[in-house]
Amino acid sequence: MLTLTQLYPPPGGEVVATDAYSGPPVDAGDAGAHVRVNMVASVDGAATLAGRVGALTGHADQQLLGVLRSLCDVLLVGAATIRAEGYGPIRALPELADRRRAAGQQPAPRLAVLSRSLDLDLGSRAFTAAVARPVLVTTERAAPERVAAGREVADVVIAGDESVDLRTALRLLAGHGMRSVLSEGGPGVVAELFAADLVDELCLAVSPVVVSGTERRVTSGPPLPRPVPLRLEAVYERDDYLFTRYVRGPRG
Repeated sequence: MLTLTQLYPPPGGEVVATDAYSGPPVDAGDAGAHVRVNMVASVDGAATLAGRVGALTGHADQQLLGVLRSLCDVLLVGAATIRAEGYGPIRALPELADRRRAAGQQPAPRLAVLSRSLDLDLGSRAFTAAVARPVLVTTERAAPERVAAGREVADVVIAGDESVDLRTALRLLAGHGMRSVLSEGGPGVVAELFAADLVDELCLAVSPVVVSGTERRVTSGPPLPRPVPLRLEAVYERDDYLFTRYVRGPRG
């Protein structure tokens, strides 16, 4: 199992990643779900390189990704991220099967994809080889033929008219037992989650590279009416990556 060097809070030392990220959930408010966002960025703030995140990740980051996925009920991602990153079936780590069973979770987290139009490759392995039936979160404006095709490989949830209403989507997911939500973005989805005041926790990995250029940031959207306060909960290190964990500051 992945171990990390704890840099903050003191006294530090080696910790098992599952223990480090299994703390009591933050109050999720009226959304009915605890939303954890996991993203990676370069030292100079780029969340992608040539439109993809792959070049920023490393072995330790990928290991932690597997741990975080294994702790959640549902993995929430945008359609653009599915298309760009080539997602396959979402599985939990075998060594965490007993933990999931004890927590009353399904053997594997479900994949929930946000898509206004359902312009997705529904024949990809993310859907056809899924361990747990995926969920497509879409809108009233999605073409009926795309909705019908989506229902062949996934449960389809309508949450909004012209665009997906994230608060409604989370309530619907929570109503089906998916209360522990992990989102891997992309940056547009993360910006929308922050704008709707739905993020409870941000896990930001700092990749030990500098890329310069005009790559997207962790959030990509209109400016927020006011900055969202976060509180630093912990900082870990492995293979020159910094793994920071922030929790939502007081709401109101």
